Amino acid sequence: IWTDDLPLCQMCGVGTATNCVYGPDGKGTLSHPNEDGHLRFRGEDGCFLYGVFNGYDGSRVASFASQCLTAELLLGQLNSSHTDNDVRRILTQAFDVVEKSYFETIDDALAEKAHLSNYLPPHNENVPFHQLSPQSQKVQERLKELEREVSGGATAVVALILNSKLYIANVGTNRALLCKSSSDGQNQVQQIGRPHSTDNEDELQRLAALGVDSARVRQAGQIAGQSSTRRLGDYRVKFNYNEIDLLSAAKTRPIIAEPEIHGSQSLDSVTGFLLLMSEGLINALESAHGPEQANQEIVAMSVVERVKRLHHDVYVSGRQRATYCSRHEDMTLLIRTLNYPLADGVLTPTQGGRIYPVSVPYSNSQSTSKTSVTLSLVMPSQNTLTNGTNTASTLEEGTPTPGQSPTATLQSTNTQTQSSSSSSGDGSLFRQRGSQAAQPDETGRVPPYVDFSQFYHLWGSDHSDSQSTQGGLGPQ
Repeated sequence: IWTDDLPLCQMCGVGTATNCVYGPDGKGTLSHPNEDGHLRFRGEDGCFLYGVFNGYDGSRVASFASQCLTAELLLGQLNSSHTDNDVRRILTQAFDVVEKSYFETIDDALAEKAHLSNYLPPHNENVPFHQLSPQSQKVQERLKELEREVSGGATAVVALILNSKLYIANVGTNRALLCKSSSDGQNQVQQIGRPHSTDNEDELQRLAALGVDSARVRQAGQIAGQSSTRRLGDYRVKFNYNEIDLLSAAKTRPIIAEPEIHGSQSLDSVTGFLLLMSEGLINALESAHGPEQANQEIVAMSVVERVKRLHHDVYVSGRQRATYCSRHEDMTLLIRTLNYPLADGVLTPTQGGRIYPVSVPYSNSQSTSKTSVTLSLVMPSQNTLTNGTNTASTLEEGTPTPGQSPTATLQSTNTQTQSSSSSSGDGSLFRQRGSQAAQPDETGRVPPYVDFSQFYHLWGSDHSDSQSTQGGLGPQ
């Protein structure tokens, strides 16, 4: 593989959760192998590359894109002398090469598929398989094999850091967020860009200019099974779009792989975190609590596993939103620290330190609520991190330990194009962790360490009547 010798970035952590379909008893089963991918590499000349890829109908495109894109960007193409325009041009060219190179890998299979289709009689799809001739049955089976080989696509969000400048390249419906602490102690979270989806006004205007009925696209909510209007791969919408009802009027290829590039944004004197997340993570949370709550709930969820558990708990509860939570897709969350020292210098992510993937506010034009929440960022671990496509994360379990989970109260606000949150506290979101860790017992649990006595006292003074009738508040 081209990128085998590239070093991994040790200032980065990745959390993942596989897709799940719940049965009537609440037990979940895997509906397909994990299709997400990610990358986190350190190049030369102060260059870093990160990416989260949301694959669908197979992992082939996400896997190919993560490898090819790395090879197109970190094997000497970028250096510190490049200007912002140079970097944007190289990023755009890299995505173009990935797209073309991928289709070259399936070109023979597509040609065979087209050739074999000529041997099937018209309306063959309406004929039961057992009624087909032996030759037609063989052709049909081979066509199914070829379809599995060539189908699928991926969306991608990629972050490049060069010369202490941040560039974000987005294709599709993943998320990029920048969380930073300002000099006055305010902690702010900014969503960089908007997803390329069927409710993105700019994308709808782009499609309308090509002759597509944008009103129908908005109403449908999906194009060929996906909400994204930009994708990597997916030959159906790239070569056969005229056969797709929603796209049949397009003058030219409507679903594109051209990235929308944001940056550069200087990271000098920035203390904080960069977060990249797949569409599946946000969709799972929206399904569980509704889109109007997604902003504050994303902040409250500190790890991917908590989103997964919340989604499951809503399903088994039978509450109103349970009908939206019968399944969720693969979820990936990547965090890269920015000038933020790890708690223990010797505990880098690959040596046992744990940078916990957190979730932060994202843009939702339908919501204008403001809520204070607590955000936990860093926890210790004896596990190690891994890098690559479809790799199970070691970041899914854990309990904070005394002095090791810096928190801050954030207030989240929404706008159409970006989301921000700030705290009026002391900037403790990025405070150095302590070095002492509580040891888990034989069950893997640590002793309680949060004192709720003041909370119980205040609650009791404000709810004395209800407390007397309900037997009091506090641990029973």
